[in-house]
Amino acid sequence: MPTTITHEAPDAPDAQILIDELDEALEDLYPRESRHGYSVDKLLAEGIPFFVLRVDGIPAACGGIKLFGTDYGEVKRMYVRPAFRRQGLSRLVLEHLAAFARQNGVHRLRLETGIHQKAAIALYEGWGFRPIPPFGDYREDPLSLFYEIDID
Repeated sequence: MPTTITHEAPDAPDAQILIDELDEALEDLYPRESRHGYSVDKLLAEGIPFFVLRVDGIPAACGGIKLFGTDYGEVKRMYVRPAFRRQGLSRLVLEHLAAFARQNGVHRLRLETGIHQKAAIALYEGWGFRPIPPFGDYREDPLSLFYEIDID
């Protein structure tokens, strides 16, 4: 199963498909005010580096990272299509985002995820992320969890 990860614009066709699928999946789980994912327009406007992972040329997963200087990088819009789950692809995306952060002088990752994302929570905690209070522009939300990890 040959995999590739490429840096792409969030409005590229494959990236857009993945983001739309993610939005659709979250729609049934959380009210609008508890969905904090950036829109494609906001990803573009803020110049968020965005990556698409393909398996045998098929878009399977994605993720972005917003760099806050060298203080930290925030994982954004990470998603693996259901047909490709349980194959270690989320780890590949996370490793790629961490490597990108380190290449840019960033040694800490942070993220927000929803309480219903059990597989994501298991991934992040298994990877060593630890719970933190809300950061940046986030506020307390009973449907959100916040994490960080040092990636030295």
